[in-house]
Amino acid sequence: MSSEEFSVSFNDRLDKIVARSEELQHILSTEISGDEFMDASREYADLNTIVELVHALRNAEEETKAAEEMLQDPEMKDLAEAELEALNEKIPQLRHDIRLSMLPKDKADEGNAILEIRPAAGGDEAGIFAAELFGAYQRYSDMNGWRFEVMEYDDTGVGGIKGAMASISGNNVFARLKYESGVHRVQRVPATESQGRIHTSTVTVAVLPEAEEVDVDIDEKDLRIDVYRASGAGGQHVNKTESAVRITHMPSGVVVAMQEEKSQHKNKAKAMKILRARLYEQQRASLHADRAADRRSQVGTGDRSERIRTYNFPQGRVTDHRINLTLHKIDRIMLGELDEVVDSLAQEEQSRLLAAEEAM
Repeated sequence: MSSEEFSVSFNDRLDKIVARSEELQHILSTEISGDEFMDASREYADLNTIVELVHALRNAEEETKAAEEMLQDPEMKDLAEAELEALNEKIPQLRHDIRLSMLPKDKADEGNAILEIRPAAGGDEAGIFAAELFGAYQRYSDMNGWRFEVMEYDDTGVGGIKGAMASISGNNVFARLKYESGVHRVQRVPATESQGRIHTSTVTVAVLPEAEEVDVDIDEKDLRIDVYRASGAGGQHVNKTESAVRITHMPSGVVVAMQEEKSQHKNKAKAMKILRARLYEQQRASLHADRAADRRSQVGTGDRSERIRTYNFPQGRVTDHRINLTLHKIDRIMLGELDEVVDSLAQEEQSRLLAAEEAM
């Protein structure tokens, strides 16, 4: 498609969007109610940002025509040239913003997420880094004003974890954290290393969109629920009552176990939340071929050769291998300052989607 054909096609799409917005505005002013009203309201709100940008673009194009006419007047030429210079910067940016707004929306982006971290290769050192990474995400959540609820935290007793899970609630949580799924590699000298040798360990991170009951229909008849005595160190409660819960979703084979709470009811509620999130991600995977088919493909095997990001402590750097981004601020990142990494990943994803749209 030539640039001229693309421009005509692009303008046709904009005209259709504006026309649809005006149609929805008329529909909403009539006597509709219930689901029909809610669906129309949601679509109208989704289109509103694009329509505002389209109006701004149309105004800028009209101002360009007026400025070009002013160039013929010697007394107005300097003013017209200054206006055209500003408009020649403004119009491409508006078109870019419109194309971004027109990209398909992922419904899950605006919602909450389930975070799961497990040590993989590297023994105790992997467990220690898993705990530190979990803390970094908690601090990042605090910075964004999100609610970070620990659902599971299996302490090793030597400063590390065998695994941890959290439910993170707030605006655009999944949109910001979805890029964290995968294998995170750490290179550093462990505190227990007497020879000063650098060890390499890995941690797996899975970020799943938190599903509402309306997103995933779970039939109770498809569930096998087992209760058993909690295991672990300390506490009079341990092994005294059958409070731990294991839920198996028979059709999919997904199994979730939870023993963090002393209450069987609370453990079941947490397990159901995780089960719903995993089933929701499987549904999304079947609709979006470019996304992981299940949780296992998100995190890989945990082998040291697999990684999305490397944290090299001796050199003070963090490298995201997907976009070849290296930042020499590992201390800040481990304190939860992840925006620079997340923004770069989001921009790369937007560029990829834009390129795909323009190639169609």
